[in-house]
Amino acid sequence: MVPFGGWEMPLSYPEGTIAEHLACRRGAVAFDVSHLGTVRVEGPDALERLQSVLTNDLGRIGLGRAQYTHLLDAADASVTDDIIVWWVDDERFDVMPNASNTAGVLEALGGADVTAERAVIAVQGPDARRLMGSVAPDAAAVPRFRVAPFTWDGRPAVAAGTGYTGEDGIEVAVPVEVAGSMWDAILDAGVRPAGLGARDTLRLEAALPLHGHELGPGITPLQAGLGWVVSWTKPQGFRGRDALDAERAAGVPRHLIGLSTDGRQPPRTGTPVLVEGRPVAEVTSGNFSPVLGHGIALALLPSELLDGLEAVELDLRGRKVPARVTPLPFVAKQKG
Repeated sequence: MVPFGGWEMPLSYPEGTIAEHLACRRGAVAFDVSHLGTVRVEGPDALERLQSVLTNDLGRIGLGRAQYTHLLDAADASVTDDIIVWWVDDERFDVMPNASNTAGVLEALGGADVTAERAVIAVQGPDARRLMGSVAPDAAAVPRFRVAPFTWDGRPAVAAGTGYTGEDGIEVAVPVEVAGSMWDAILDAGVRPAGLGARDTLRLEAALPLHGHELGPGITPLQAGLGWVVSWTKPQGFRGRDALDAERAAGVPRHLIGLSTDGRQPPRTGTPVLVEGRPVAEVTSGNFSPVLGHGIALALLPSELLDGLEAVELDLRGRKVPARVTPLPFVAKQKG
């Protein structure tokens, strides 16, 4: 168990991070992700409030769907938080910020912090839906990026076809009073528990950003390669639009790239990235890839260096290690 965003989180279970990681890629695992916040925004003006603040356009989806979006800093358009919005009912949106950012999102959007009222379990992997079908069939049937209510132990709950692993799966939000019985039923169905370590290596293989690493102070959606999260056409605009417009007009100064190393020694966050022997950036996230069998990393490099760039060096505690520029994601979701 380790502290994370004000919560005590399981880093791994007895089988270990690599076994949990591979179980997700090949079967199904369950993560307790109750540390994610839930800010509930309700009322006749709820949609308009979200539309005027968040970058993406909820008008593209509609009731019963989920959407990935960003909350930006008004001054420099850096990503204050990256968020999933569940459109649960006509006038109810469950906004899911990162653990440590819930208070800031609540301040920006209004609504109510209902994090303490529910637990969230993410069941992920190619066998996730099949195994969940014996536990909660209505939840297991929710399509990707859709949202639907279901009942667990006589209590109302919500399922969404979302996740953070690069695999198919669902996330279920259940009242805390019945969370234990849901967790037990999921494991009894053959789903294996997984901790924070595997969650991080899975999202890194899938090149999914982590706030505080690939997103955060000084990092805009355009720098992180997430321009598709930004709607430039919705009439409400969004917080930070002017600053992001200015960056787009001036030219994005750096871009997120993937790097691969030979051998099992992983590059770590903060490792200097060298081009022609000169430090130009630092690794934002790095680790050993259980699927690929070698080190992988993400880094934000100056735009002027990227044209034709095929390799860099990483300064691993004074030892220069070659790294190849690698297309993202490192590991693509397997097609069924």
